[in-house]
Amino acid sequence: MADVPPRKPLFDPEKRRRGIYILPNLFTTAALFAGFYAIVQAMNDRFEHAAVAIFIAMILDGLDGRIARLTHTQSAFGAEYDSLSDMVSFGAAPALVAYEWALRGMGKLGWIAAFIYCAGAALRLARFNTNIDVVDKRYFQGLPSPAAAALIAGLVWVGIDNGFSGPDLRWVVCFFTIFGGLTMVSNVLYFSGKEFNLRRRVPFFAVLAIMLGFALISLDPASVLFLLFLIYAASGYVLFVMHRFGKKIPGHEPPAS
Repeated sequence: MADVPPRKPLFDPEKRRRGIYILPNLFTTAALFAGFYAIVQAMNDRFEHAAVAIFIAMILDGLDGRIARLTHTQSAFGAEYDSLSDMVSFGAAPALVAYEWALRGMGKLGWIAAFIYCAGAALRLARFNTNIDVVDKRYFQGLPSPAAAALIAGLVWVGIDNGFSGPDLRWVVCFFTIFGGLTMVSNVLYFSGKEFNLRRRVPFFAVLAIMLGFALISLDPASVLFLLFLIYAASGYVLFVMHRFGKKIPGHEPPAS
């Protein structure tokens, strides 16, 4: 009787014992919680809380990757978990907040606009994950989903702070929701800021500018944050126009014709 080869175990014990890094994933979980909290608050008509929660998720999302790199705790699990968290916090949550606050009364156009944003976020994250090793690290291809989410959340926050109801701004919200969704999947390039090194020396003026920025945000957080992300969203199109008119931009290759 022929020897029967030993059966291969379903799970590799060595791989199973590796576990995951707790510190960066704690921040990712906190960002996911903030995104989920924004959805819950929107469903309870507490839209200002929902908008602030999206900004908190954005801050936490920016910290988890940096902490992972600083502590050398990057992992494939962390990268995938971060993408799933981003889809909730910067895809589903802003779309739902915009829909519940302003787009619900617009019928089909309202939920289609919200879906365009949500689908754009999903496609943006999928493209980012597949192109991460082939794109210029100095630029993002398409508007980053946290910036698009901040644009929507900032608009809602500004509207509430200035006494507007959602239906009053429904066409403005509809435009920005569709704009954010389409810009996320566009080929427009945005500065990534990944060249900024916290360990590098900077001029005194840079420190002064950062202090001034914090002071301005503290005066009117809603308006200043919305304006900052509106400028950032427009900056990609400025780069695109500059390239079209022959201005050389490092890493910005002409689109295939």
